[in-house]
Amino acid sequence: MQAVVVAAGEGTRMRPLTANRPKPTLPVAGTPLVERVLDAAAPYVDGFVLVVGYRDEVIRELVGDSYRGQPVEYVEQTEQLGTAHAVGTAAEAVDGRFLVLNGDVVVTDELVSGLVEAGGTAVATKPVDDPSNYGVVSHENGRLTELVEKPSDPPSNLANLGLYAFEESAFDAIERTELSERGEYEITDAIGHLLADGEDVSVVEYDGPWLDVGRPWELLSATETLLEGLEGRVDGAVEDGATLSGPVVVEDGARVRDGAYIEGPVVVQSGADVGPNCFVRGATVVGPDVRVGNAVEVKNSVLMRGTNVAHHAYVGDSVLGQDVNFGAGTKVANLRHDDENVRVTVKGERVDTGRRKFGVVCGDEAKTGINSSLNAGVVLGAGATSKPGEAVLKDRYSETG
Repeated sequence: MQAVVVAAGEGTRMRPLTANRPKPTLPVAGTPLVERVLDAAAPYVDGFVLVVGYRDEVIRELVGDSYRGQPVEYVEQTEQLGTAHAVGTAAEAVDGRFLVLNGDVVVTDELVSGLVEAGGTAVATKPVDDPSNYGVVSHENGRLTELVEKPSDPPSNLANLGLYAFEESAFDAIERTELSERGEYEITDAIGHLLADGEDVSVVEYDGPWLDVGRPWELLSATETLLEGLEGRVDGAVEDGATLSGPVVVEDGARVRDGAYIEGPVVVQSGADVGPNCFVRGATVVGPDVRVGNAVEVKNSVLMRGTNVAHHAYVGDSVLGQDVNFGAGTKVANLRHDDENVRVTVKGERVDTGRRKFGVVCGDEAKTGINSSLNAGVVLGAGATSKPGEAVLKDRYSETG
């Protein structure tokens, strides 16, 4: 059995974090999303087919030609025309029953095993409080009877999770699928053809963690969830004057200097250099080769590879992309004076993050001048800069970011 992993999209709602990489390669709790999907599927399959498109070279370099001993084949979706279209591109690479998994969600072994054990064609579902925001599944005795997209009057509370097991007959159904009103070939329409053909479709009910990571602050939410129950370990170098409190992971090749106080759950990844005399707390991931220096406080944040926050800075509830540099004295605001939820502009629209505390999103290679102040909810695009002493109150983008 193979797993077809759909990883072709950019993830435009994640901009500017996806300016230089596809969304499935963004890290959650220190591990790229696509690797988490592959890890969950690996015990149940004998090969992977990755459907790639936007910045496909990043995924190819990350995953390689094999993963956990299983071969990896790549097929390219040159235009992103919907999930059915993506799955259809894999037809020549698939032999027999197969899984379809999204490369940008957090799934568990339990969820994958449920699809495998169901046999035949199967749809993964989860009970949710507000099913009107999802595709909603109806069934009788575990057999799918109806799948409706975002209904105003949901017939059940079972949300379609977009994870499937298919027989090869699915490819014929996909070929008969027409463009939807939103201009895509929908996998749910293909499933409708299977039902019309008299094929049984099993409904797999699941009530464990499933995380759809679509917008920057959801990287924080997913990281918080996955770091629950973290077991601390120290494989790197921790100097005698450093303090590790609670579950803290210091990976091999990482260094924690004298005077650093780290209050878990925190992961310090290989090559990171933390301290002296700094405070790192909350559900934080200090990524590979990141520098957190003297008199810096980092709270509940994700700092991606090569980022530098070296002197007298505060970073709270924020996501910093690769090779970001915060000048000395840079401060992030993460709380509105009116105590309302922080709002962020996503694809031109102001969106409520649902978070009372949220700081900033910085694209790769963004740089701040010394003593810069960044307002809550501000986005700095890839390569964007601030001047020394500047208060940045609105989103800022460079010509490339």
